[in-house]
Amino acid sequence: MSKKRDRKAAAAERRPAAVYGLAGIRLFNGVAGLLAPALLINRLDRDSEPNPAAVYAFRLFGIRTILLGLDLLTSRGERLQQDLREGVLIHGSDTVTAAMLGIRGHLPPRTALMTTLISAGNTVLAVRALGSGLLPGEPAAGASAKAPGKPAGRSAGRDKK
Repeated sequence: MSKKRDRKAAAAERRPAAVYGLAGIRLFNGVAGLLAPALLINRLDRDSEPNPAAVYAFRLFGIRTILLGLDLLTSRGERLQQDLREGVLIHGSDTVTAAMLGIRGHLPPRTALMTTLISAGNTVLAVRALGSGLLPGEPAAGASAKAPGKPAGRSAGRDKK
């Protein structure tokens, strides 16, 4: 392959910075939740020992979050677009949940503010990544999105997993 084609192929594989940022946050938080849930729990509640149910929940969401981060780094085309759309919903829901925990007094005000701001930042990254324009694996403007032998539409993008 020529150098020009190599550069073109490398450019086609690049993802917007917001995608890498969101993937990195998901991977970091997922690994921390899976391997060191007590550290995360102590950031929310320093005054008591971590509840076993909370440890379980952090581990459960840790692996989910790792897989979501890996999806952002490995998916292409419509599947990546679907992952990003789902990310807006996931992080938006996290933001509302954190805010409601604070409003209802289930978290100390400072902790509620921090978790809400972090989740809101993740939501902004997800929205920016989704709205960043042409992503790797997407057809150029005017080109058909239908892959040979595959039906076009929402279900076609769910094949990779």
